[in-house]
Amino acid sequence: MSVVEQSALLPTYPAPRVTFVDGDGTTLVDDAGRGYLDFAAGIAVVGLGHRHSAPLAAAHAQLDRLWHASNLFATEPVQKLADALSRRFGGAQAFFCNSGTEANEAALKYARKATGKPGVIALEQSFHGRTTGALAATGQPAKRAAFEPLLDGVRFVPPNDVFALQTAMSRDVGLILLEPVLGEGGVIPLEPEFVAAARELDAVLALDEVQTGVGRTGTFFAFEQLGVKPDLVTLAKGLANGLPIGCLLVAHDATGAFAPGDHGSTFGGNPVACAAALAVEETIDDALLVNVRANGERLRNGLAGLPHVVDVRGRGLLVGAELEGPAQPHVDAALDAGLVCLTSGANVLRLAPPLVVDAEEIDRALAILTEVLNA
Repeated sequence: MSVVEQSALLPTYPAPRVTFVDGDGTTLVDDAGRGYLDFAAGIAVVGLGHRHSAPLAAAHAQLDRLWHASNLFATEPVQKLADALSRRFGGAQAFFCNSGTEANEAALKYARKATGKPGVIALEQSFHGRTTGALAATGQPAKRAAFEPLLDGVRFVPPNDVFALQTAMSRDVGLILLEPVLGEGGVIPLEPEFVAAARELDAVLALDEVQTGVGRTGTFFAFEQLGVKPDLVTLAKGLANGLPIGCLLVAHDATGAFAPGDHGSTFGGNPVACAAALAVEETIDDALLVNVRANGERLRNGLAGLPHVVDVRGRGLLVGAELEGPAQPHVDAALDAGLVCLTSGANVLRLAPPLVVDAEEIDRALAILTEVLNA
């Protein structure tokens, strides 16, 4: 990217080292024609890989028919997507928006309206978004500090600490907001016992599945592996394979709090994004989920044997390798060697390849990381 082009953007992200111009499956191509193995998937977004035929065809077909009609009217894609997600969940109503942070804002408002209670319990190291409500519930003080005071009444407890969770509970708490795997906070999976303890408390239980949902952990929803059904679930990232969409799902036995005018989104439920998301939902079948689990295990096992790796954790194809020191230099070196990956906290290497990744591609990524970590 040229200096002129870069100066036209607010500096909310680090200066990019590479400009990508094309993608296909698990491969990205830069403006010099070099190919990269993509183990970031747009931060767990491009779940079916770049230019997957199903959402691509669905989006193209919808573009030829209807782009936008306002939520004052019905469209076919939004109704079909809501029905499909309700079936996956086991009975739910959906609100569609444009991003994960918007979905979490909707969850915060819904719980407040449903309970009349302002208090929230969230987790240390969690990440729920950068708008003011979602940021207030994000358990990373450095991200909150410049924008405080934020939403009052949020209490943070350590992940998987049942005693701290129960101690934080009080009569003013209306919402418990948890990521099944803390994606930005070190790739920390929650234990079933901890989530079960949260379910037993007298509050709305919301699971932020923005990063873990839509097959990423080896089941369509990560909560399917925890033995607990939440009241609310938020989705985004992988739902439309790269088109902007977010979703709040409200379990049928928790519905009734929102009335017309309580919430909304001009572009939420966009027909093109919903058509693509419906194609994604239909493509994530049992066979694909079996491969996600198998290839996730292959990736974790391979990482465990690499130099400077002190712990490997995650579920499915959301994997973190904790290193002895800072992860960012190794992420930079991997990019130079042709592998795109991420960090999660200071010392954790995060890998979230497309769900369609195969064993040979996992072995290629491990070979690159072996070289990088041995350097």
